[in-house]
Amino acid sequence: MKILKQIEKKIKKLKWYDMSLLKLDVVFFTLFVITVWPAFRNLVLGIEWFWYLAIAIVLAIPILKKLCR
Repeated sequence: MKILKQIEKKIKKLKWYDMSLLKLDVVFFTLFVITVWPAFRNLVLGIEWFWYLAIAIVLAIPILKKLCR
C-alpha cells in the first residue's frame, strides 16, 4: 500500500499532456508487440470488433461518472 500512495503522489505532479503521452506510448507499444509477435497478432485479430467496443465502454464508465459529478 505504501508504494501505491507514493505513485498516487507522483501522478498528481503530472500535467495533462504527460498522461496523453503515456496513452500514446501504450498504443504504439501494443502495435509493436502485434508486429513482432505473430501469436499475439493472431489473438488480437481473431477477436471480433464488438468485444473491443464493449470493453472500451465498460472501462470508460467510471471516468465518465467522475467527470459528470
